[in-house]
Amino acid sequence: MGTFSIWHWLIVLAVVLVLFGGGGKIPKLMKDLGSGINQFKKGLKDKEKDPEGDEAEATKALEQDTAAATVTRTAEEEKKAANG
Repeated sequence: MGTFSIWHWLIVLAVVLVLFGGGGKIPKLMKDLGSGINQFKKGLKDKEKDPEGDEAEATKALEQDTAAATVTRTAEEEKKAANG
């Protein structure tokens, strides 16, 4: 009944990764993780600088959708009028 705990399995997994994966893979993974976090923080700062930009884009898209719906309704009304 000598089962290993989760910590034993994690240590064994780390040793296997270093032996078979090479020592350079773990630092590369950590570098990628760090650059991802930095990009995320940069994205948050950009969003804080221009919070109204998203609202302006949403308003513009809504206006375009409304205009397209109006044109569609007009075309349908013309077809109904022509058919009688």
